[in-house]
Formats: sequence, C-alpha cells, structure tokens
Amino acid sequence: MARPTMAQDIERWIKELILERRLAPGDALPTETELMELFGAGRVSVREALKSLQAVNVVEIRRGYGTFVGSLSLSPFAEGLAFRAAVRHCQGEPGLAELMKVREALEAGLVGAVAAGVPDEDIEVLRALVAKMEEEAGTGRVARSTDRAFHLALYASLDNHLLSEVLDAFWAAMDRVREDLDDGHQDPSVTCSQHREIVDAVAAADGLRAVRAMRTHFDGIRTRLAPPEPARAARL
Repeated sequence: MARPTMAQDIERWIKELILERRLAPGDALPTETELMELFGAGRVSVREALKSLQAVNVVEIRRGYGTFVGSLSLSPFAEGLAFRAAVRHCQGEPGLAELMKVREALEAGLVGAVAAGVPDEDIEVLRALVAKMEEEAGTGRVARSTDRAFHLALYASLDNHLLSEVLDAFWAAMDRVREDLDDGHQDPSVTCSQHREIVDAVAAADGLRAVRAMRTHFDGIRTRLAPPEPARAARL
C-alpha cells in the first residue's frame, strides 16, 4: 500500500481540526499561512489539500476572503454514483438496475414507517402532485420533474437532508440514460394510478398497503431496466 502523500495527510488533519474545533459550515478556517505553520508543511501541499477538500464540499475557498468550512453536501458523491451507474448501463452491465434495487429497498423500507405520521399538509402536497401527473398524462407523458417531486415530498416529514440527497442521486442516474430507456413508452395512466395508490395508503396510515403500493410501482421500473431476452435481442 502506497504511503499517503503530504497533501493527503493535510486533508486528514484539516478534517480533524474541523471536528476538534466543532466548526460548522460557513465557519472560517485558519489561513493558508497558518495551516502551513500548524502542520509544518509547504504552501504547495496545503493548496493541493484545500483544492481536494473543496472538490468534495468539505471546504470552500473564497478568493480575497479566506477559507471556510464547506456545505458538506453529498452532491459530488451523488454525481459519482450516477455517473458510475450510467457508464455501466451504457456498457450493457446492470449498473442502473443495481442502483434501482438499492433505491427500491430504501423507499419500500421507509414508506411503511412514514405512513404512520405524514402531516395533513404533506398529504395535500402529494395529492396535488398526483393531480398534476394526471394533467400531464393528457399530453401522453408524466414529467420526470413531477415524479421526482412526488418521491421527495413523500419523505419530507422525516426532515432528512441525507435521504433527499441520496434519492437525488438515483434520479440523476436515471436522467443520464433517459433517452435509452425512452420513458414515453410507459403508460402515463399506470404511473398516475400507482402514485395515487401510494398516497391513499399513506393517507390511511396503512403501512403494509403503502409498502405493497411502492413495490408495485418498482415492478414496472424493473421491467424497463431488464435486459432484452437473447432471442429478441438476436432479432433486433
């Protein structure tokens, strides 16, 4: 195993410094010169470490103002996850299908618990989104943005930003290959009925029904992601 470089050591030390000083996003970090003195490192290594940490939102470098704790957003992770799945899908591998299995496990595992306590105002939001889907279905296609908004709103009561970012990673992966999947072939009336059933189950606080509805919803997605049968592929 190769020994970490000085820049990599500094990355780790800066993370430890943030934890030790209990710094929060937006808080100022020591200046570049102070970091050099603190870690006994050269300017090049410190700058390399800061740039690496900036790329993953651990720090934010504001030119002329200094360096601050970053947003700590998972967007770089989400983008990497989406890109990996998309590349594997384009190579004929089940990268996207695997990602969707994880998403199904996550949503089906959460929706039962969510059903026990969704506020009335959230139910109203979900019903409004289903109504919007039904309007869009008249054009022959439910907008992905509406579908995406529905799934995010479904778990809003959990107030879990990590969950929202992870779910967004799944949507980003799907968006990267949406032309290959051609969502226009999915019956929009089925999309509407499946989402309506999820809302009805959640509104009734019926966890088991909500889980069944979510599983049924993912049945269609699995079918669309399944590779073609050899005989059919040969004819094509």
